[in-house]
Amino acid sequence: MNSKDFLIGSLIGGIVGASVALLFAPKSGKEMRDDLNEGATQVRDRAMEWKDMAYDKGNEFSEKAKQTTADWSKNVSDKSQQLSDKVKSTVDGIKYKQEEWEEVAEDVAEEVAEAIEEAAEELHRQQEVASNTQV
Repeated sequence: MNSKDFLIGSLIGGIVGASVALLFAPKSGKEMRDDLNEGATQVRDRAMEWKDMAYDKGNEFSEKAKQTTADWSKNVSDKSQQLSDKVKSTVDGIKYKQEEWEEVAEDVAEEVAEAIEEAAEELHRQQEVASNTQV
């Protein structure tokens, strides 16, 4: 918007300035008309150059913005994939450790159960021995 406003202001200012300068110059009507036409042609040519330059710069900025957006998108996608892989790896590691601990817990539970059974059997034997000794 700002460059468009600048171009319009420059064109209007150039035309007004050229017209005022020619009107106050001591020249004949034909010379003044020729000068006005020449000035208008120069302003028009300059405006066309600025328009072309603005169009080229706009295309350059557009291409640069597209490339930057594509680069950022690829970077975000890559980082997201890396993070996803890391999370998956961590979850898999936790599941593996959980399975190991479950196996260890089962083994310990079996050992405790066996120890309780042995202690109960030993207690039962001692009670039998004690009751046989009393008789």
